[in-house]
Amino acid sequence: MKLGNLFGKKTDKRVTGDSAERIAETYLNRHGLTTLVRNYQCRYGEIDLIMQAGEVLVFTEVRYRASKDFGGAAASINVAKQRRIIAAAQHYLGQIGHPPPCRFDAVLLNKLTINNVEWLQDAFGL
Repeated sequence: MKLGNLFGKKTDKRVTGDSAERIAETYLNRHGLTTLVRNYQCRYGEIDLIMQAGEVLVFTEVRYRASKDFGGAAASINVAKQRRIIAAAQHYLGQIGHPPPCRFDAVLLNKLTINNVEWLQDAFGL
């Protein structure tokens, strides 16, 4: 761990991740989704954005990859990552009374601009 991290300073990777998440959130808001929770964390994992699309609860994974080496952003959401997201979503759903219909979306970026967003609806599931 870098010394700066001990004092709460964000790493370059975290700053980039935050930027990608803000771009994704803005993009989804413009497409009619409402933000409910940012960076939901529990012992099972993290969900970048929890959004509402009409009656549907949308658990959104945001991935930024500047390079398409190793498959790019989409390939980085492997089965293990999907399982962690699903487990975190189940934890979140356990905290609300009557769970609505849900889906898992992915927002992929290869540049940190809103013009380079790829939105995969229902990208994976239970």
